[in-house]
Amino acid sequence: MKTFIKRRLTFTDIFWILINLVPLWGVWFAGWNAKEVFLVYCMESIIAGGYNIIMMLATTMVIKKDAWSNGGESTMVSGYFFILFFIVHYGFFVFIQMSLFLSISGIGQDSFGPFALISFILNVGHYLSADTLNLLWLFVAAYGFTVLKDFFVTGAYKTASLNNLLFAPYARIFVQQFCVIIGAFLLAFNLGNVFIMVFVVVKIFFEFLLDFKAIISQKILEASKNNKTGSL
Repeated sequence: MKTFIKRRLTFTDIFWILINLVPLWGVWFAGWNAKEVFLVYCMESIIAGGYNIIMMLATTMVIKKDAWSNGGESTMVSGYFFILFFIVHYGFFVFIQMSLFLSISGIGQDSFGPFALISFILNVGHYLSADTLNLLWLFVAAYGFTVLKDFFVTGAYKTASLNNLLFAPYARIFVQQFCVIIGAFLLAFNLGNVFIMVFVVVKIFFEFLLDFKAIISQKILEASKNNKTGSL
């Protein structure tokens, strides 16, 4: 059975492990609010999705089309279709994730009403302290640096797979939605510090120690083989 644990960490992996240790340090040693820190992590999903759209757009400008598998058949479709599908599909998961945690944390519920998520995003500065707001900007800058270094400077955008880009951010969504459920119980007992420690450890493992890109590539390859077998 093939294992997908990375044997060697890249500079980017180490860089992001260090970035993710910052909020852990802040909650445990600098008195940062655990709920606010996790809200920043939820906002990270939006940041990652935004940068992913930029990456997909850049690749689309070069390769124009990529193979889209559906119902056992593979069809070449425009990269703009991939982008639109990603916005709708990924946006749905982000909406669920953010809505769940806003409901659990109770942050802004009295003033947000039925449009809690949109109101929170538009007024995020009012609900985060200076420290956690700076943490949010740290994530924005770190993603920008990583995308510039690993995607544009290296020329990876010229040969990237739109299928790989489409699914790349979902590991974060799955980890966070699982942790929201666990976190609801820990936060109810004022164990936010423990929640953040568990979340950061799980996040680091799944995003930087587990070779998620290899898993995606393997699944796409298997789907492609199944399509070819089914067409015979």
